[in-house]
Amino acid sequence: MAGTGFPEPTRRLALRWGTYDSRYLGGILYLVAGLSILLSTNTYTIGFLLVGTIAHCFGWAILPATGSRRLWAFWPSLLAGFLMLTGPQILFVMAAPLLGWLLVRERPLRSFIVLVFPVASGVIMAYSFHSNHDMPLGLAIESTVTVASAWLARVLAASGRTRRPA
Repeated sequence: MAGTGFPEPTRRLALRWGTYDSRYLGGILYLVAGLSILLSTNTYTIGFLLVGTIAHCFGWAILPATGSRRLWAFWPSLLAGFLMLTGPQILFVMAAPLLGWLLVRERPLRSFIVLVFPVASGVIMAYSFHSNHDMPLGLAIESTVTVASAWLARVLAASGRTRRPA
């Protein structure tokens, strides 16, 4: 967002509609809400699957990025959402939405090392949580690890930039 001191590569894109900040915030909200709704699906609320899928895809569609990056991001992220319906033993797939985020945000290759954290956290939780009743806690932990990893990737991207002499 504005005034963070680190110039986001996607800010330089010429957007055809909307402002950068509104599309960024809207994209995040739709991504999170869509995944949350999708993961609320059970045999009695199957309509949530459709609503969550549409909202999640819409979130990727409105994020400020080039079209090809958004396409590469949304398929693995959506597949991860569907896989997480099986329970907390597969939470390591939260690395897929993070991978999509790193692609869409145009993070340098060195920042992709942060993908290890959601995978490691998910593997640890697979051994710790064995029931779908554990899913809310497991998802909260895994989401926290994933968001922290995204911020760490931003820090790694910023640390590699050199400032021009004045």
